[in-house]
Amino acid sequence: MLLPFHEVHEGNGPPLLMVHGILSSRAQWMPNLDALRSVATPVVVELFGHGRSPAPDAAHCYRPEYYLRTFEAIREQIGTDRWHVLGYSLGAGLTMRYSLEHPDRVIAQMFTNSTSAFAEETTTRPMRQNADTIIEQYRRDGKAAVDSIAVHPKNAKRLPADVKAALLEDCALLDPVAVAQTIVHTNGNSSVRSTIKDNAVPTLLICGDKERRFTPHRAFAEKTMPNLKVRALATGHAVNAEAADEFNKAVIGFLEDNPA
Repeated sequence: MLLPFHEVHEGNGPPLLMVHGILSSRAQWMPNLDALRSVATPVVVELFGHGRSPAPDAAHCYRPEYYLRTFEAIREQIGTDRWHVLGYSLGAGLTMRYSLEHPDRVIAQMFTNSTSAFAEETTTRPMRQNADTIIEQYRRDGKAAVDSIAVHPKNAKRLPADVKAALLEDCALLDPVAVAQTIVHTNGNSSVRSTIKDNAVPTLLICGDKERRFTPHRAFAEKTMPNLKVRALATGHAVNAEAADEFNKAVIGFLEDNPA
């Protein structure tokens, strides 16, 4: 089984699976790792075609159900029965699905703003229907296609300079076709909107209040998702980097409230 790149950081607590979003990498967590190691053992995963992960040709490797199998393989590899999970943006769709399907493996979960995790079918259907066209465009245009994506780190206005520089450096490692596969097969299938009513694990949404497009999704989650707490911070999408100290305190407090 092909696994994404993952690395285990020494820490003082249960394993914490950390999954970034599209066009990101392990650099996403630069402002958080040192603090979180005080209460957890971070296990950082990079999506296929991102950072140091391989970029498989097979479409099924990018589907959420395959990622869930890799998370289980990593969990078994590091030798833990249960762990915490933390998903950022697109990564949240994957970690939340994992928690829904394997609640017995999750002590508690945290996630940040994720429009993909709460997307409606009318939003995701066109990605799947136009999969071949999108993939061919990225195959043809290469890096230019990746650079034109609105959420590319080069367009970020609130990121700390060192985090932005590290993310831009890792953008050079992006595989354009794998990015397209991520758009259509991961993002296009990552919504858990219809199933979050079944959430059975303690959950914390650390929300960036300034990202207005996420506001209705937050309201939906608060109305629909059991066992949910919300910690709102005055940031945009990259809440973990824009307000790192407050984010770290929120995560640490939640982990301490939900020990193994």
